[in-house]
Order: sequence, then C-alpha cells, then structure tokens
Amino acid sequence: MLKLRYLVPVLVLCLASASFAADLGGLSIGTIIALAAIFLFLLVFAIAGFKVVRQAEVMVIERLGKYKKTLKSGLHLIVPIIDKPRRVIWTRNVNVRGRLYTQREVKDRVDLREQVFDFPAQSVITKDNVRMQVDALLYFQITDPPKALYEILNLPEAIEKLTQTMRNVMGELDLDETFISRDVINNKLRLVLDEATDKWGVKVDRVELKDILPPPEIEAAMQMQSTAERERRAKILEAEGEKRSVILRAEGEREKRIAEAEGLKQGAILTAEGYKQKQVLEAAGDAEARRIRAEAEAAAIEFVKTVVDASIAPGYLVALRYMDTLNEISQGEANKVFFPLELTNVLGSVGTLTDLWKFTGPTKK
Repeated sequence: MLKLRYLVPVLVLCLASASFAADLGGLSIGTIIALAAIFLFLLVFAIAGFKVVRQAEVMVIERLGKYKKTLKSGLHLIVPIIDKPRRVIWTRNVNVRGRLYTQREVKDRVDLREQVFDFPAQSVITKDNVRMQVDALLYFQITDPPKALYEILNLPEAIEKLTQTMRNVMGELDLDETFISRDVINNKLRLVLDEATDKWGVKVDRVELKDILPPPEIEAAMQMQSTAERERRAKILEAEGEKRSVILRAEGEREKRIAEAEGLKQGAILTAEGYKQKQVLEAAGDAEARRIRAEAEAAAIEFVKTVVDASIAPGYLVALRYMDTLNEISQGEANKVFFPLELTNVLGSVGTLTDLWKFTGPTKK
C-alpha cells in the first residue's frame, strides 16, 4: 500500500486533471471525482501487486490464508488483497550486561543468512556432581522457510529451549573433561541440535562454548591444583636438569681420562719408536764404524805387509793393539793397574817392535 504522503499529491493531481477535463468536456464534478477515485484505486492496486525481495531473503506468500509460493530475491507480481506475505513474529531472550530482555521481531521476510544465537548461561551438573554455568553460541541457518514458519510457532524460542540438551551432554563428562573436551562437546551438541531442527527447516552449522564457570570454591581448588602441578613440573624439570648436568660432567670426565690415556699411549708408542729408531741407528752406526775400522785395519795390515816381512806383520799389529790398551788403562782414574796374564806375549810383541825397528832402521842420508 502506498503511504499517505505519496497518496495526497497523487489525489491532488487527479482532481486537478479532472477539473481541467470537466472544463473542456463539460462533465459534472461528481463524475470526474468518481473517475479519479477509480483511477487512483487501480493505481494503488497495481502498485501493491509489485514486491521487491532483497538478496539472501525470501517472502512466503499465502493466498486466502493458504501457502501459495515462496518469492526469492528480485521483482515479483502478486494479486493484491488475495495474496499476502506471511508475517513472521519471533521473540527471543537477549542477554544485555547480565540482564535478560525479550526482543520481539515482526517482519514479512525470512533471512537466509547464517545467524548467531547467544542463548543465556545454563546451569549444568557434571558426572562428578559439580554444578556450573555454561554459556555458548549457536550458529544456524534457515534452509526451508515454509517449514520454519509452519512447523514451529516461534523458531528462536524453540532453539533456545532445545539448547537445554546441553545438560545431557555435559552430564556425561567429569569436571576436568569438560575443560579439555570442548571440541567433543561442540560436535555432540551440533549433531543433536541439527537432528532436532531438521524438521524445522534449520541447519545448525556449529556450536561454540564461550564460558564454563564453576563455583568459586571449585575454581579456587582448581587454581591450587594447577599451581601445585606447575610446581611439581618445575621440580621435575630442575631434577632432570641436575641429572643431565651430572651425566654430562661424568661423560666429560670420562672423555678427558680417555683422551689422557690415549695421549700417554701415543707418547709411550712414540717414545718406544724413538728408542727403537735410536737403537737401530746406533747399531747401524756401530756396525758402520766397525766396518770402517776393519777396513782401516785391513788396509794397515796390507800396508805393513808391504813394508815389513810378512811373517812379523801380525805380531806387529798385535803389539800396537797391546800398547794402545796399556795407554788407555794408564790414563784411567783407578789406583790399581792390572796387566794381562799373558805378559810374555806382550814382551814378545815388544821384541817384535824391536826387530821391526832393526829391520827397517833409520834411513841414512
């Protein structure tokens, strides 16, 4: 229906047009007013038949009180007076700063968007007989508008009453499980509510627990338990740290001793190798020296053989060796000098030297 502020200008315009037509055609004022009224009625009737439905909304149309059709978003034409939109009257309890208020909505359209329903906190009893307050959010969406209007009288109130099934779900869990099993509770509530609201044309997307408020004495006990648990974990971590520190120190000491032993072993091996190399080198040097002395003595013998008679050459060399040995003995620090038992051989060697002197003699000029 057109509003009064739009009808008055239209009515004035119609009367002015009728008066102008009466002046031209000679019609009476009553006829002109009747024609203008008929024209205005037809105009209002035609305009009232057009319905514009916005996006994400639908309009349920009833013809003579019976469901006719559902208008989706866009421009539609209905038969005025006969076809009328079904009015939706929904009431819900709204929690504002801890106080409950009843909100009443009257409209002729159904919103298809996902809606959030914050129902009031409920008192539930857990499996171990602990009473607490639970507050939750419900996300739902209307999928079948005719069912939402004809299958249930007040959909928001029905959903609010249905959420009291939370007591059954929470009653199956202990107090501690309610705090650690929120996902399990949410899924169970969603399945229960979705199954119950399916015949109302509503789909429950998810349920979220906002707050779980135990009694003050239970909350204080839980706080003490949590503090004790944290202290216990701290002591365990401290003990584990000390244990690990002792183990690391012992392992470090063991590694140190192993390294020292390895060092001593390597040192001993290197010392033995050095001593061995020294002995080998000394033996090789002594052998080389003896070889050189033997070669020198052999050369001396050959030289003596060329100078003196071959029969006295050996005795000559033996005499020289005796004389060198006596010289070394006389140069020692001992107070006693021991002579060999075969002194006659020594004297014989001296005689040999005398004969050699005679044999060779001084060279005369």
